[in-house]
Amino acid sequence: MRRQADEDAPTPAPVTADDLDRAVQLALTTLRDAPATAWDGKAGTLEWDCWETVEHLSDDLFAYAAQLGPRQPPLTGEVPFIWEPRRPGGPSNAIHANRTAGPAGLLQVLEASGALLIAMVRAAPQTTRAYHGYGISDPEGFAAMGIVETLVHTHDLAEGLGLAWAPPADICARVLVRLFPDAPHDTDPWPTLLWATGRADLLGHPRPTSWRWYGAPRR
Repeated sequence: MRRQADEDAPTPAPVTADDLDRAVQLALTTLRDAPATAWDGKAGTLEWDCWETVEHLSDDLFAYAAQLGPRQPPLTGEVPFIWEPRRPGGPSNAIHANRTAGPAGLLQVLEASGALLIAMVRAAPQTTRAYHGYGISDPEGFAAMGIVETLVHTHDLAEGLGLAWAPPADICARVLVRLFPDAPHDTDPWPTLLWATGRADLLGHPRPTSWRWYGAPRR
């Protein structure tokens, strides 16, 4: 059962569009160092290859932007784009990158999708509410979700591409408070975020066998 955040804990700074912009740009900087021949390899423990994983991340960011886009955002389902895989077992996306554009084009798709969500988080009133599969959320919540997707999937990609990846602790800490109220407060934020998303062990805390976030508005 989910516990309430500690009443005595200080009110955290909100997650912002600037945080999301920073996360996306750091991910792009890291991924641009990948060998051009490595994109067909598996992304960490995922069943998708690295190319598909970037498409999936791009699709997540696009989809979150789309939810905030209508003047009356949907509260009972997703904006009805067609999401479909390109192969059995592949990610179901509305966004697919043109393979002839190579890795540089793939990362441009990621940057453009991130920019759409960044712009929508900045433009939407904080009173906006929109549907997500884990519950109704607000622009700050969608920014936090986009950051988590970016940070953890870049972790998956870094494992598959042989890259180093360690995102800033302050961003990790803010999204943990915003989306994972049950996560430990006294551990390093980045390992804790990996633990909260089922990707790593955390000393003294059993690894979750399933996980989710809680995007309900807090303000």
